[in-house]
Amino acid sequence: MPTGPLARTRARLRSLAGFDALLLSASIWFLAKFLRYAFPPLFPAFQTEFGVSNGQLGAAFTAMMTVYAAMQFPSGALADRLGAVRVVVAGAGVAAVGALALTLPVPFAALVGGMLLVGLGTGAHKTVAVRLLSRTYPRHTGRALGVLDTFGAFGGVAAPAAVVAVTTRAEWHTVFLAAGGVGVALAGAFAVRAPQRVPTPEATSGEGVQARAYLDLFRDPLFTAFVLVTLAFSFAYNGMVAFLPLYLSERGGLATETASLLYSALFVVSLVQLATGDLSDRVGQLPVIAATLGVAAAGSVALVAVGAASPAVLGAAVVVLGLGSHGFRPVRGAYLTSVVPDGVAGGGLGVVRTLLMGAGAVAPAVVGVASERYGFGIAFGLLAVSMCLAVVAVGGVAVLQRRRDSNGVGNRDSNTVDGRDSVGGHDTVDDRDSVGDHDEIDEPTDDSG
Repeated sequence: MPTGPLARTRARLRSLAGFDALLLSASIWFLAKFLRYAFPPLFPAFQTEFGVSNGQLGAAFTAMMTVYAAMQFPSGALADRLGAVRVVVAGAGVAAVGALALTLPVPFAALVGGMLLVGLGTGAHKTVAVRLLSRTYPRHTGRALGVLDTFGAFGGVAAPAAVVAVTTRAEWHTVFLAAGGVGVALAGAFAVRAPQRVPTPEATSGEGVQARAYLDLFRDPLFTAFVLVTLAFSFAYNGMVAFLPLYLSERGGLATETASLLYSALFVVSLVQLATGDLSDRVGQLPVIAATLGVAAAGSVALVAVGAASPAVLGAAVVVLGLGSHGFRPVRGAYLTSVVPDGVAGGGLGVVRTLLMGAGAVAPAVVGVASERYGFGIAFGLLAVSMCLAVVAVGGVAVLQRRRDSNGVGNRDSNTVDGRDSVGGHDTVDDRDSVGDHDEIDEPTDDSG
């Protein structure tokens, strides 16, 4: 058997090929976030071209985000019935069509229609992708979701810069022409490659799943307790993200430009998701969840406690908040996939994400009202309390998890065989990731180096 450098290189490339489903899924999520955040920088151009007000543009963007949020549960439930690959491909295709519809001069009503299609298509991805990646990479779920979330974060960061770069040389329609073309290519590539990686049968017996089955998930104390953790976190984080620049300038005493710079630091540290996702695969999800939420709580409390301070002090608090908050996200998804049974995983995750978006949508309104009546100190103090409650609730989750483990009942026990993940009816072989084609069965999947 050849063992030279060329053979080792081929073996390495063959092993990496098993992660094409992850790369494609993360790239689609990058494009989804890119499309979503490409619209706000174009609002001035839209006002000039269509003669519309801020209120009309805001209503259009809200409508797009409402459609996005409304798609979380239906997309998950459809994945339970039809399979995650079909739903991801359809979502990417619809989003691409929405983008391509904006490549020619159109009236404002058509622009809104394209935005709604973008919301519809992108809303079908995240919930389904979390479920698909957890099934495809059962031993590296945290790492896979860390990659997914990091790609998405940088999609949002890249959008404004790309809009500026393109519109200085061409019309704004070019942005959506390029994005739509990339969307079609990614949808096609995912349709070809992903079925080779996802364990079969990819679709579950979702035909018999009723809506009540998803609601019955909340009868599990462990599931409900962790949902409460995520709701408390989502409320706190979204409230802070919405008003952090204003908080830093008004209560922190910073210049607007400095506040904006510190605000960007909150997102730059999202790279920590790669580390926390990988760490959760190694040491377990709950310890990493507790640690990251503890860090986020420390950052939020520090923001409130220091009040008006130097940029260095406030910047340190913002970075700590960002490290904990971003670090928590991929591990949250990994843990949820472990406590939701496979047969209702898509819809179950969709229910949770819908609740999270509801909590996140309410938070800015609460902060806005509280800041006007009582000041930003009280408003952000409320958010810090919510973040601390999430940390306390994790303690309750840990107790329930320990009790379940001591009773010999593991997470997703109905889908576990002989201590190994049973993914789509096939046990993980030799404690390694099942990545579809079993021609890689002799390749070690510990690629931590």
